[in-house]
Amino acid sequence: MKKEAMLIDRSDNVATALMPLERGHTVETALDDYSVSTQLLQDIPFGHKFALKDINRGQPVLKYGEAIGLATTDIRKGEHVHVHNVESQKGRGDRR
Repeated sequence: MKKEAMLIDRSDNVATALMPLERGHTVETALDDYSVSTQLLQDIPFGHKFALKDINRGQPVLKYGEAIGLATTDIRKGEHVHVHNVESQKGRGDRR
């Protein structure tokens, strides 16, 4: 079975699609002895992220065991996570 998504750190609340994934498909994502089953609520393009659990507005989006931004809306488990619902906190010239 080909690996469909990558989980980098067990504290991550998103995984990365290793191929295009279709809405309604259930993805099994694992890291060592930790695994998460996620039914996708939207199509996920190759290389994009999807939520492994609900992420509330204002909460950090975690990838690599690090915050990569803040959720700008509530994100449900299985939803596409990208620039439309995550705001980066790094390199922001407007927040000095």
